[in-house]
Amino acid sequence: MVQSAEELQKLGKENVDVALKSFGVWSKGAQAIAIEVAEYTKSSFELSTSTLEKLLGAKTLDQAVEIQQGYFKAAYEAMVAESTKIGELYSDLYKQAYKPYEGVFAKVQ
Repeated sequence: MVQSAEELQKLGKENVDVALKSFGVWSKGAQAIAIEVAEYTKSSFELSTSTLEKLLGAKTLDQAVEIQQGYFKAAYEAMVAESTKIGELYSDLYKQAYKPYEGVFAKVQ
């Protein structure tokens, strides 16, 4: 336990430092995730726009169906890849945000 005012002050400073490190990790992680989502949104919009242009140029119903099937396949694959990437970013974020607290939890035990 805490024996003196100096130890209490040191403990408080350590806790603030740990919280600030964790907050920095959260901030950087959230920014990386936001950038990734924005890039995916942009690429998804571009894919949709190019598909619409192709559909407007289709001469037969078979061509239109083929174009639409290609779009659905590409959009699905992009969504799955993006979901995996976002999941990994969140996983890394949680791991990195927890690291500063490992020392604190070790002291408590």
